[in-house]
Amino acid sequence: MPKIYFKMESRIRRIGVLTSGGDAPGMNAAIRAVVRSAIFYHCEVVGIRKGYTGLVERQFMGMQSHSVSKIISQGGTILKSSRCPEFNDPHVRKVAVENMREAGIDALVVIGGDGSFRGANDLVKEFDFPVVGVPGTIDNDIYGTDYTIGFDTAINTALEAVDKLRDTADSHNMVFFVEVMGRDAGFIALHTAIGTGAEAVLVPEYPTNIKKLCDYLLNERRKNKTSGIVIVAEGDEAGGAMEIAAQVKRRLPDYETRVTTLGHIQRGGSPSCADRVRASILGHGAVKALLDGRKGVMVGLINDKIEYTAFDLACSRHNEINKYWYDIARILSI
Repeated sequence: MPKIYFKMESRIRRIGVLTSGGDAPGMNAAIRAVVRSAIFYHCEVVGIRKGYTGLVERQFMGMQSHSVSKIISQGGTILKSSRCPEFNDPHVRKVAVENMREAGIDALVVIGGDGSFRGANDLVKEFDFPVVGVPGTIDNDIYGTDYTIGFDTAINTALEAVDKLRDTADSHNMVFFVEVMGRDAGFIALHTAIGTGAEAVLVPEYPTNIKKLCDYLLNERRKNKTSGIVIVAEGDEAGGAMEIAAQVKRRLPDYETRVTTLGHIQRGGSPSCADRVRASILGHGAVKALLDGRKGVMVGLINDKIEYTAFDLACSRHNEINKYWYDIARILSI
Protein backbone atom coordinates (compact mmCIF):
# COMPACT_ATOMS: atom_id res chain seq x y z
CA MET A 1 0.00 0.00 0.00
CA PRO A 2 1.53 3.38 -0.98
CA LYS A 3 2.44 5.78 1.80
CA ILE A 4 0.40 8.93 2.20
CA TYR A 5 2.43 12.08 2.62
CA PHE A 6 1.16 15.37 3.94
CA LYS A 7 2.71 18.59 5.07
CA MET A 8 2.19 20.25 8.44
CA GLU A 9 2.62 23.97 7.91
CA SER A 10 1.00 24.95 11.19
CA ARG A 11 1.43 24.11 14.85
CA ILE A 12 -2.21 23.12 15.27
CA ARG A 13 -2.53 20.20 17.66
CA ARG A 14 -6.13 20.43 18.89
CA ILE A 15 -9.12 21.27 16.67
CA GLY A 16 -12.58 22.22 17.89
CA VAL A 17 -15.71 21.47 15.88
CA LEU A 18 -19.25 22.79 16.27
CA THR A 19 -22.55 22.88 14.40
CA SER A 20 -24.51 26.11 14.35
CA GLY A 21 -27.83 27.45 13.10
CA GLY A 22 -30.48 25.21 11.57
CA ASP A 23 -29.73 21.50 11.50
CA ALA A 24 -29.24 19.75 8.16
CA PRO A 25 -29.01 16.07 7.20
CA GLY A 26 -25.34 15.24 6.75
CA MET A 27 -23.99 17.38 9.58
CA ASN A 28 -23.10 14.22 11.48
CA ALA A 29 -21.21 12.91 8.47
CA ALA A 30 -19.24 16.17 8.43
CA ILE A 31 -18.49 15.90 12.15
CA ARG A 32 -17.28 12.34 11.59
CA ALA A 33 -15.01 13.47 8.77
CA VAL A 34 -13.52 16.29 10.86
CA VAL A 35 -12.85 14.00 13.82
CA ARG A 36 -11.29 11.16 11.90
CA SER A 37 -9.32 13.40 9.54
CA ALA A 38 -7.86 15.30 12.48
CA ILE A 39 -6.90 12.05 14.20
CA PHE A 40 -5.28 10.80 10.99
CA TYR A 41 -3.15 13.95 10.96
CA HIS A 42 -2.21 13.42 14.63
CA CYS A 43 -4.45 16.14 16.07
CA GLU A 44 -6.81 15.96 19.03
CA VAL A 45 -10.44 16.91 18.57
CA VAL A 46 -12.80 18.74 20.91
CA GLY A 47 -16.52 18.69 20.21
CA ILE A 48 -18.40 21.85 21.19
CA ARG A 49 -22.04 21.31 22.08
CA LYS A 50 -24.88 23.72 21.20
CA GLY A 51 -22.95 25.82 18.70
CA TYR A 52 -21.60 29.20 19.76
CA THR A 53 -23.49 28.89 23.04
CA GLY A 54 -21.20 25.98 23.86
CA LEU A 55 -18.12 28.13 23.22
CA VAL A 56 -19.31 30.67 25.76
CA GLU A 57 -20.46 28.09 28.31
CA ARG A 58 -17.42 25.80 27.83
CA GLN A 59 -19.51 22.82 26.77
CA PHE A 60 -16.46 20.93 25.50
CA MET A 61 -16.03 17.20 25.06
CA GLY A 62 -13.05 15.23 23.86
CA MET A 63 -13.76 13.14 20.77
CA GLN A 64 -12.08 9.98 19.56
CA SER A 65 -12.62 7.83 16.52
CA HIS A 66 -15.23 5.72 18.31
CA SER A 67 -17.12 8.90 19.28
CA VAL A 68 -18.36 9.18 15.71
CA SER A 69 -18.99 5.52 14.96
CA LYS A 70 -22.30 4.82 13.21
CA ILE A 71 -23.36 8.47 13.05
CA ILE A 72 -22.91 8.87 9.28
CA SER A 73 -26.47 7.67 8.68
CA GLN A 74 -28.08 9.79 11.40
CA GLY A 75 -29.91 13.03 10.71
CA GLY A 76 -29.56 16.09 12.91
CA THR A 77 -26.34 16.72 14.79
CA ILE A 78 -24.89 14.82 17.75
CA LEU A 79 -23.25 18.06 18.89
CA LYS A 80 -26.63 19.82 19.00
CA SER A 81 -27.18 23.29 17.61
CA SER A 82 -28.65 26.57 18.76
CA ARG A 83 -29.10 30.20 17.87
CA CYS A 84 -26.84 32.49 19.90
CA PRO A 85 -27.73 36.17 19.42
CA GLU A 86 -25.40 37.02 22.32
CA PHE A 87 -22.50 36.17 20.02
CA ASN A 88 -23.07 39.49 18.24
CA ASP A 89 -21.48 41.13 21.28
CA PRO A 90 -17.67 41.38 20.88
CA HIS A 91 -17.23 40.89 24.65
CA VAL A 92 -19.03 37.55 24.38
CA ARG A 93 -16.83 36.55 21.45
CA LYS A 94 -13.78 37.42 23.53
CA VAL A 95 -14.97 35.06 26.26
CA ALA A 96 -15.43 32.33 23.65
CA VAL A 97 -11.87 32.72 22.37
CA GLU A 98 -10.45 32.80 25.89
CA ASN A 99 -12.34 29.60 26.69
CA MET A 100 -10.92 27.87 23.62
CA ARG A 101 -7.38 28.97 24.35
CA GLU A 102 -7.66 27.83 27.98
CA ALA A 103 -8.87 24.45 26.70
CA GLY A 104 -5.88 24.24 24.35
CA ILE A 105 -8.02 24.50 21.21
CA ASP A 106 -5.80 25.88 18.44
CA ALA A 107 -8.35 26.08 15.60
CA LEU A 108 -12.05 25.68 14.92
CA VAL A 109 -14.28 24.10 12.29
CA VAL A 110 -17.76 25.66 12.06
CA ILE A 111 -20.46 23.65 10.26
CA GLY A 112 -23.44 25.85 9.42
CA GLY A 113 -24.84 28.57 7.19
CA ASP A 114 -23.93 32.16 6.38
CA GLY A 115 -25.11 33.43 9.77
CA SER A 116 -22.74 30.99 11.45
CA PHE A 117 -19.94 32.10 9.14
CA ARG A 118 -20.41 35.74 10.15
CA GLY A 119 -19.66 34.77 13.72
CA ALA A 120 -16.69 32.72 12.56
CA ASN A 121 -15.41 35.64 10.50
CA ASP A 122 -15.51 37.87 13.58
CA LEU A 123 -13.32 35.39 15.48
CA VAL A 124 -10.75 35.49 12.70
CA LYS A 125 -10.73 39.27 12.26
CA GLU A 126 -10.87 40.29 15.90
CA PHE A 127 -8.65 37.65 17.48
CA ASP A 128 -6.74 36.11 14.56
CA PHE A 129 -8.16 32.77 15.61
CA PRO A 130 -7.99 30.11 12.87
CA VAL A 131 -11.49 29.14 11.72
CA VAL A 132 -12.66 27.28 8.61
CA GLY A 133 -16.32 26.83 7.68
CA VAL A 134 -18.25 23.89 6.21
CA PRO A 135 -21.55 24.81 4.47
CA GLY A 136 -24.40 23.00 6.20
CA THR A 137 -27.91 24.20 5.28
CA ILE A 138 -30.77 22.70 3.31
CA ASP A 139 -31.36 25.98 1.44
CA ASN A 140 -28.31 25.57 -0.87
CA ASP A 141 -27.93 29.35 -1.05
CA ILE A 142 -24.36 29.80 0.21
CA TYR A 143 -21.98 31.34 -2.28
CA GLY A 144 -18.81 29.36 -2.98
CA THR A 145 -20.17 25.85 -3.34
CA ASP A 146 -22.41 24.08 -5.83
CA TYR A 147 -24.23 22.16 -3.10
CA THR A 148 -24.57 22.58 0.64
CA ILE A 149 -24.82 19.71 3.10
CA GLY A 150 -28.46 18.72 3.59
CA PHE A 151 -29.89 20.08 0.35
CA ASP A 152 -30.06 16.76 -1.50
CA THR A 153 -31.85 15.03 1.38
CA ALA A 154 -34.29 17.91 1.74
CA ILE A 155 -35.35 17.89 -1.90
CA ASN A 156 -35.79 14.12 -1.83
CA THR A 157 -37.95 14.43 1.28
CA ALA A 158 -40.05 17.07 -0.46
CA LEU A 159 -40.24 15.02 -3.64
CA GLU A 160 -41.54 11.96 -1.79
CA ALA A 161 -44.17 14.04 0.01
CA VAL A 162 -45.40 15.72 -3.17
CA ASP A 163 -45.61 12.40 -5.00
CA LYS A 164 -48.02 11.21 -2.29
CA LEU A 165 -50.03 14.42 -2.38
CA ARG A 166 -50.40 13.97 -6.14
CA ASP A 167 -52.37 10.77 -5.52
CA THR A 168 -54.88 12.61 -3.36
CA ALA A 169 -55.05 15.58 -5.75
CA ASP A 170 -55.87 13.24 -8.63
CA SER A 171 -58.44 11.31 -6.62
CA HIS A 172 -60.40 14.43 -5.63
CA ASN A 173 -59.74 16.82 -8.53
CA MET A 174 -57.89 19.26 -6.27
CA VAL A 175 -55.14 21.81 -6.69
CA PHE A 176 -52.56 21.46 -3.91
CA PHE A 177 -50.39 24.41 -2.92
CA VAL A 178 -47.32 22.89 -1.30
CA GLU A 179 -45.06 25.18 0.71
CA VAL A 180 -41.42 24.17 0.99
CA MET A 181 -38.57 25.85 2.85
CA GLY A 182 -36.64 28.66 1.24
CA ARG A 183 -37.14 32.04 2.88
CA ASP A 184 -34.67 33.80 0.60
CA ALA A 185 -33.92 31.21 -2.07
CA GLY A 186 -35.95 28.98 -4.35
CA PHE A 187 -33.56 26.05 -4.77
CA ILE A 188 -35.71 23.52 -2.91
CA ALA A 189 -38.87 24.70 -4.65
CA LEU A 190 -37.36 24.62 -8.14
CA HIS A 191 -35.77 21.18 -7.82
CA THR A 192 -38.92 19.76 -6.24
CA ALA A 193 -41.11 21.23 -8.98
CA ILE A 194 -39.02 19.76 -11.79
CA GLY A 195 -38.64 16.43 -10.00
CA THR A 196 -42.38 16.03 -9.35
CA GLY A 197 -43.68 17.49 -12.59
CA ALA A 198 -45.51 20.26 -10.74
CA GLU A 199 -47.85 22.52 -12.66
CA ALA A 200 -46.21 25.70 -11.33
CA VAL A 201 -43.41 26.87 -9.06
CA LEU A 202 -43.27 30.17 -7.18
CA VAL A 203 -39.90 31.36 -5.85
CA PRO A 204 -38.57 34.55 -4.19
CA GLU A 205 -36.22 35.27 -7.09
CA TYR A 206 -39.01 36.01 -9.60
CA PRO A 207 -42.24 38.01 -9.19
CA THR A 208 -45.49 36.10 -8.81
CA ASN A 209 -48.44 37.13 -10.95
CA ILE A 210 -51.61 35.69 -9.43
CA LYS A 211 -53.70 36.52 -12.50
CA LYS A 212 -51.32 34.63 -14.80
CA LEU A 213 -51.31 31.69 -12.38
CA CYS A 214 -55.12 31.59 -12.42
CA ASP A 215 -55.22 31.90 -16.20
CA TYR A 216 -52.81 28.99 -16.45
CA LEU A 217 -54.89 26.82 -14.10
CA LEU A 218 -58.03 27.63 -16.11
CA ASN A 219 -56.27 26.68 -19.32
CA GLU A 220 -55.18 23.41 -17.75
CA ARG A 221 -58.80 22.69 -16.78
CA ARG A 222 -59.84 23.24 -20.39
CA LYS A 223 -57.33 20.56 -21.36
CA ASN A 224 -59.12 18.19 -18.96
CA LYS A 225 -56.36 18.34 -16.33
CA THR A 226 -58.50 18.11 -13.22
CA SER A 227 -55.81 18.33 -10.54
CA GLY A 228 -52.59 20.20 -9.99
CA ILE A 229 -49.57 20.81 -7.80
CA VAL A 230 -48.18 24.30 -7.20
CA ILE A 231 -44.85 24.42 -5.32
CA VAL A 232 -44.39 27.60 -3.26
CA ALA A 233 -41.14 28.66 -1.58
CA GLU A 234 -41.96 30.04 1.87
CA GLY A 235 -40.29 33.34 1.00
CA ASP A 236 -42.25 34.03 -2.18
CA GLU A 237 -43.06 37.74 -2.49
CA ALA A 238 -46.80 37.12 -2.87
CA GLY A 239 -46.92 35.38 0.51
CA GLY A 240 -46.78 31.78 1.64
CA ALA A 241 -48.85 28.97 0.19
CA MET A 242 -51.84 29.78 2.40
CA GLU A 243 -52.07 33.39 1.19
CA ILE A 244 -51.52 32.47 -2.46
CA ALA A 245 -54.12 29.69 -2.32
CA ALA A 246 -56.62 32.14 -0.82
CA GLN A 247 -56.00 34.63 -3.62
CA VAL A 248 -56.49 31.90 -6.23
CA LYS A 249 -59.67 30.71 -4.53
CA ARG A 250 -61.15 34.23 -4.65
CA ARG A 251 -60.55 34.35 -8.40
CA LEU A 252 -61.49 30.72 -9.06
CA PRO A 253 -64.23 29.90 -6.52
CA ASP A 254 -65.13 26.62 -8.25
CA TYR A 255 -61.65 25.17 -7.69
CA GLU A 256 -61.04 22.77 -4.81
CA THR A 257 -57.77 23.94 -3.25
CA ARG A 258 -55.73 22.55 -0.38
CA VAL A 259 -52.57 23.77 1.30
CA THR A 260 -49.79 21.60 2.69
CA THR A 261 -46.77 23.06 4.47
CA LEU A 262 -43.91 20.57 4.63
CA GLY A 263 -42.05 22.59 7.25
CA HIS A 264 -39.29 21.11 9.37
CA ILE A 265 -39.78 17.60 8.01
CA GLN A 266 -37.39 18.74 5.28
CA ARG A 267 -34.59 19.22 7.81
CA GLY A 268 -34.79 15.75 9.32
CA GLY A 269 -34.17 12.19 8.29
CA SER A 270 -31.25 10.00 7.34
CA PRO A 271 -29.00 11.85 4.87
CA SER A 272 -28.86 10.74 1.25
CA CYS A 273 -25.74 9.17 -0.21
CA ALA A 274 -24.90 12.45 -1.96
CA ASP A 275 -25.09 14.40 1.30
CA ARG A 276 -22.98 11.82 3.15
CA VAL A 277 -20.28 11.90 0.48
CA ARG A 278 -20.20 15.69 0.17
CA ALA A 279 -20.14 16.13 3.93
CA SER A 280 -17.26 13.69 4.23
CA ILE A 281 -15.22 15.45 1.55
CA LEU A 282 -15.92 18.91 2.96
CA GLY A 283 -15.18 17.87 6.55
CA HIS A 284 -11.81 16.46 5.51
CA GLY A 285 -11.16 19.57 3.42
CA ALA A 286 -11.74 21.80 6.43
CA VAL A 287 -9.16 19.98 8.54
CA LYS A 288 -6.66 19.98 5.70
CA ALA A 289 -7.20 23.71 5.19
CA LEU A 290 -6.42 24.47 8.84
CA LEU A 291 -3.28 22.33 8.79
CA ASP A 292 -2.15 24.07 5.60
CA GLY A 293 -2.41 27.42 7.36
CA ARG A 294 -5.73 28.65 5.93
CA LYS A 295 -8.24 30.55 8.02
CA GLY A 296 -11.23 32.79 7.45
CA VAL A 297 -12.49 30.65 4.59
CA MET A 298 -15.33 28.30 3.78
CA VAL A 299 -14.54 25.02 2.06
CA GLY A 300 -16.86 24.25 -0.86
CA LEU A 301 -17.30 21.91 -3.79
CA ILE A 302 -17.37 23.48 -7.25
CA ASN A 303 -17.43 21.10 -10.22
CA ASP A 304 -16.54 18.33 -7.75
CA LYS A 305 -13.33 20.07 -6.71
CA ILE A 306 -12.48 21.55 -3.33
CA GLU A 307 -12.47 25.34 -3.45
CA TYR A 308 -11.99 27.91 -0.69
CA THR A 309 -14.04 31.10 -0.42
CA ALA A 310 -13.31 33.89 2.04
CA PHE A 311 -15.96 34.35 4.71
CA ASP A 312 -16.39 37.98 3.62
CA LEU A 313 -17.46 36.83 0.16
CA ALA A 314 -19.46 33.79 1.27
CA CYS A 315 -21.46 35.98 3.69
CA SER A 316 -22.05 38.89 1.33
CA ARG A 317 -23.37 36.96 -1.67
CA HIS A 318 -25.88 34.18 -2.27
CA ASN A 319 -26.05 31.47 -4.88
CA GLU A 320 -28.58 32.25 -7.59
CA ILE A 321 -31.01 29.74 -9.01
CA ASN A 322 -30.46 28.77 -12.62
CA LYS A 323 -32.80 30.79 -14.86
CA TYR A 324 -32.58 28.07 -17.49
CA TRP A 325 -33.85 25.51 -15.00
CA TYR A 326 -36.67 27.87 -14.01
CA ASP A 327 -37.70 28.13 -17.66
CA ILE A 328 -37.55 24.35 -18.02
CA ALA A 329 -39.95 23.92 -15.09
CA ARG A 330 -42.44 26.19 -16.88
CA ILE A 331 -41.97 24.56 -20.30
CA LEU A 332 -42.41 21.01 -19.01
CA SER A 333 -45.63 21.91 -17.18
CA ILE A 334 -47.66 22.45 -20.38
